[in-house]
Amino acid sequence: MSAVTKSTPESEKTSGISRNVIPVILSGGSGSRLWPVSRKSFPKQFWALLSQQTLLQEAALRGTDCTLNAPVVVCNQEHRFIVAEQLREVGITDARIVLEPTGRNSAPAIAAAAMIVAETDPDAILWIIAADASIGRPDSLKEVLAHGVRAAQDGQIVMFGMQPTGPNTGYGYIRKGVPLSGDEGVYEVSAFIEKPDTARAEAMLASGDYLWNSGMFLFRASTILHELERYAPDVVTAVRQSIEHQTKDMDFIRLDPESFGRAPDISIDYAVAERTQHAAVIPADLGWSDVGSWDALWDLSPKDDDGNVAVGDVFLANSHNCYVRSEGIVAAVSGVDDLIVVVTQDAVLVSHRNHAQDVKKIVSRLEAADRPEARTHNRNYRPWGFYEGLTKGDRFQVKRIMVNPGRKLSLQKHYHRAEHWVVVEGTAIVTRGKEEHMVRENESIYLPLGEVHRLLNPGRIPLTLIEVQSGPYLDEDDIVRIEDDYARK
Repeated sequence: MSAVTKSTPESEKTSGISRNVIPVILSGGSGSRLWPVSRKSFPKQFWALLSQQTLLQEAALRGTDCTLNAPVVVCNQEHRFIVAEQLREVGITDARIVLEPTGRNSAPAIAAAAMIVAETDPDAILWIIAADASIGRPDSLKEVLAHGVRAAQDGQIVMFGMQPTGPNTGYGYIRKGVPLSGDEGVYEVSAFIEKPDTARAEAMLASGDYLWNSGMFLFRASTILHELERYAPDVVTAVRQSIEHQTKDMDFIRLDPESFGRAPDISIDYAVAERTQHAAVIPADLGWSDVGSWDALWDLSPKDDDGNVAVGDVFLANSHNCYVRSEGIVAAVSGVDDLIVVVTQDAVLVSHRNHAQDVKKIVSRLEAADRPEARTHNRNYRPWGFYEGLTKGDRFQVKRIMVNPGRKLSLQKHYHRAEHWVVVEGTAIVTRGKEEHMVRENESIYLPLGEVHRLLNPGRIPLTLIEVQSGPYLDEDDIVRIEDDYARK
């Protein structure tokens, strides 16, 4: 393995961003402080919270805007089709998507990405970015990256330190040391401070020597693997075995569950950054935010003359400095100040902005009560589209199903329920037993209990149908897949 101190010859350096920089997007968070929009089944990185694009799409396009290589995305295996579809929507079709069988924090995720990249280019520069953060001033990014890449080529583990805009107690801080010789705009790391109290945060802000730890890094693949071998060998051993026993699932890289599960649950900060002798920081003023709370989202969003942010079907009267968002039904807010109101199909959140961080406590209470609203949305996304529940009784439930053009469900059967499909938009080809039936708008088809069936959208517009299920057991695990285009079991 290459030594950390190995330098890249001057002839191989560029005046701008090196051509072998590979963005590595970490997409493993659940974003519980943005509940009820962000949940484990569909967390905040998959939502368009600040623009027409989702946070994941914004993160991926930063690499495209800087003319970098196709990204490596490390994500929860349950989110693989959401990630692939959202990347495809913005024209990124060559990403390597690495599936974590279980979340083990950032050090194992980064180790996996580094090992996969190092198989073909051990000296590639990895740019580690979170899928759920925001950069408000992307025009400054190229210059910052260029400085950081040159330091990374010299064997440094470069962190992006964001210029604080206030005494934030929710972020970790980096103390800037002396400038690095030969690397313009890059400094040694003097100290790390983890989430200080208000008094200390105010003192650090006043000193001007401290930066927010953004969680973004630049380093060579060989450098980070060398340092992980030194400081976190258990991570390297487990991840290496998970890659040796990986499987390819369509276009996904699926890490071996047993091996990866043995990796310690540890962040790259604790595993390497706070222990290495090669830590460096590059100060940057990029308008960065981790979009970690509804209050942060209020701060980042455009406001009306009364300081309000209104997203969706929202009406406000005599209210000030509120964040009101509706993902469905109309939300009317009157005569209040400094509130957060978030409405989804199955949950409503009302909180004072000063207590935005406490939303996580609410989610914990919902989880303790085993409420599904803590984890899943009423709308459930699948590789072929989505379904959402409309109503449910003791022995029946009604769903809306949307199938994207050209997509089809698995060939399947059920032991405990029969189904009745009514097409309300588009055209369906339904396999029922050994027969195929074309079902058009306002037509229906009945699928008896135990009958093998499949649904295909052959058209160029989305297919929407209403499904009526009846039977003694209606949960989603009553599906026996016989054949599936998406390699699901």
